[in-house]
Amino acid sequence: MHHPVLLDQVMDRLMVRSGGRYIDATFGEGGHSQEILRRGGIVLGIDLDPDQVKRAINQKILHQFGDSLKLVKGNFAEIDKIAVNNQFFMVDGVIFDLGLSMGQLENSGRGFSYKKTNEVLDMRLDPDQTLTALELIKKTSVEELENIFSRFGEEVNSRKIALSIVRLRKKIACVGDLILAIDQALGYSSQKTYARVFQALRIVVNNELENLKKGLQRALKLVKKGGRIVVISFQSLEDRIVKKFIRDNQLILIDKKPISGLFSYERSAKLRTILV
Repeated sequence: MHHPVLLDQVMDRLMVRSGGRYIDATFGEGGHSQEILRRGGIVLGIDLDPDQVKRAINQKILHQFGDSLKLVKGNFAEIDKIAVNNQFFMVDGVIFDLGLSMGQLENSGRGFSYKKTNEVLDMRLDPDQTLTALELIKKTSVEELENIFSRFGEEVNSRKIALSIVRLRKKIACVGDLILAIDQALGYSSQKTYARVFQALRIVVNNELENLKKGLQRALKLVKKGGRIVVISFQSLEDRIVKKFIRDNQLILIDKKPISGLFSYERSAKLRTILV
């Protein structure tokens, strides 16, 4: 089984009970769901990436747990509709793990990782979406690209990078080409800069921050009084949305400070648990 980041801490804070109903809004490779199921919980799993759903079917994860697991392709921004359509409400807990899975980073072929230099610049979580990262780069003005890298990547060299990309974009087709454009803008190599630029493009392509805002608000309608919403975030923009959601809805945090963990590629994770 894929062992997701902060698994034990997530299970402790969800307080999984036998017969309890839980929504895994980001099923991924199934690590959280399988542990909930092992503890006697009943799970509705949601994933936007059809490859993740197919992988679960091929690995017989669905058959292993029978009727205790229902897995559907969908966007957690519509978590309330998905729950209603599957007669899965009210629930004891919801988990949002906002990081990409190792399978997506290593094997998707969609250019999520700056280390996969030969992959196409796609970055769509759902291949049915229309906009790819390459199309975004090809069509967007210097000013718009600068804003994307600054706002969604918090990159200080956004202007230089945007100018370099626009100058070279006729030659850009794959991950390695984008890396070269970034290197030419900076005059040196920087993996931290690559990560910020790739994060920004992926956020825009998949409308991730708006989806998160909708997903949290709609999840709140599905959780029983005393239930919990657990969120694992991997960058400050996501975490700010979670904190604002808590403040705006006058919710209670289980832990005064977020629980921290280390993900692959030396990325840090923050776990926040919200009492409904």
